[in-house]
Amino acid sequence: MGCVISHLAAKFAFFPPSPPTYQIKTRDDGNPIAVYTSSSIPLTAGADEGCSLDVLSLDTKTGNKIVAFYLKNPYARLTLLYSHGNAADLGQLFDLFLQLKANLRVNLMGYDYSGYGASTGKPSESNTYADIEAVYECLETEYGVSQEDLILYGQSVGSGPTLHLAAKLPRLRGVVLHSGILSGLRVVCHVKCTLCFDIYKNVNKIRKVKCPTLVIHGTEDDVVNWLHGNGLWKMAKDPYEPLWIKGGGHCNLELYPDYIRHLCRFIYEMETTTTKTRLSKIKPTLSLPKKSKSNPETPSCCTNPCSCCCIKTGLPNCLKCPRPHCPKCANCFKANCCLLNWKCGCCSGLPNCLKCPRPHCPKCANCFKANCCLLNWKCGCCWWRKPKWPKVKLPKCPACLRCRCFSCSCNCLNCSCW
Repeated sequence: MGCVISHLAAKFAFFPPSPPTYQIKTRDDGNPIAVYTSSSIPLTAGADEGCSLDVLSLDTKTGNKIVAFYLKNPYARLTLLYSHGNAADLGQLFDLFLQLKANLRVNLMGYDYSGYGASTGKPSESNTYADIEAVYECLETEYGVSQEDLILYGQSVGSGPTLHLAAKLPRLRGVVLHSGILSGLRVVCHVKCTLCFDIYKNVNKIRKVKCPTLVIHGTEDDVVNWLHGNGLWKMAKDPYEPLWIKGGGHCNLELYPDYIRHLCRFIYEMETTTTKTRLSKIKPTLSLPKKSKSNPETPSCCTNPCSCCCIKTGLPNCLKCPRPHCPKCANCFKANCCLLNWKCGCCSGLPNCLKCPRPHCPKCANCFKANCCLLNWKCGCCWWRKPKWPKVKLPKCPACLRCRCFSCSCNCLNCSCW
C-alpha cells in the first residue's frame, strides 16, 4: 500500500516542462550540442566567446540516460553541482548557469533528472538519487573533482537529491539549500511526523550533513513555506548565516541583489577555509578523553579515561600497573594484561579467574561481591585453592561448620581459619 501511495505522490510531485526547452543534436565532428527547441539556436550562441560548455550523456544505475552541462571557469577553485527545481530544465537555467559561473568564479555542473529535458526515463525519487550519483561519479572520474572541492546546490525539489548525496560525503566543502523542503508530505500538509510513503525526507538527512550549510528562502514563498527553510537551518550541524529574502517568492530569488551578494560571500569563505580551520570548528564538538596527570608512568594498556573511583570496586589491579582498573572502562582490559578475564557468558558478566581451571558458579550469588574484598568465597562448589595475591582479606565463611571437604583447613575455601 505504501509503494502505491508513494508512486501516486511522485506523479503529483514532478512537473517536467512539456515540451522540453532544448534538444540534443550531433555536430559534424560527432560531438553533441544543445539547441533551443523553439529556434534551433545553440544555447551558447548568446554567451560570451570564452564560454566552454560540455554536453554530457550519463548512464545511471537505474538504466536511464541523463543530460548534464559542464561549464568550466579557468579561474575557479571550486565546483558547484546544481540540482534544479521542479518545473524547469537545463534550457531554462542555462542563462542562470552563466551568471553563477562568472560571478561566483566556479566551475558549474547542472543536470536534468530522469524524464526532464532530453533525459530518458520517468521522474521519481529513487531515479533522482541515481541521477545525482551518476553526475558525481562523472565529476570524479572525468574532471578530477574531489569532494573537498565540491559544493552541492539544491533548489526546491533539488534539495532532496542534494541532501541524499551530502549525507554520504563527509568531506564536502559546502551545501546550499535554495527554497528547500523538509519533506514532500510537509509541503502539502503541516504534519510533524514522517510517514513511510513520504518522499524526500530531508528532515532526517540534514542531520547527517557535516559541512557548512547555507539556507536561502523567501519570506513570501507560497509554494514551500518559509518554515521549511528555517527548520532545515535549525537542524543543520554546521549552519552558515542564512539568507531570508524579504518579499521573495519561490522562483524569483535570483532577481534580488542580496542573493548573489550572499552567495559570493559564502563561496569566498569556502575557498579560503583551510583544513586546519575546519578541524578547529569540529574539535569543540568532540568528547575526547582527558589525560591523567596523577600517574604519568602508567602503561598505555592501562589508560583509564573514566572519572569513577576504581578503588571502591574491589577489583584486582593490573599486574603491570600499580593503578587499579575500572570495570566500566573498556580500555582497562586490553591485551589480557589484567588479572581477571571478563569473558564469562553464564555468570551475568562475572569474570573467570585466569589461574583457576574452574569458573565461578552461576547459581551462587555470593561467588562475587564488590565493595568488600577481592572475591567473596561463600559458595560450597568453589573448591580451588586460595589465591596468592598480596593484601587480600577474605571474610569468614559462616558455612565452615557445614563444610564436609575432609581436607586440611588451609586448603578449604569454606573454612575460616585462613
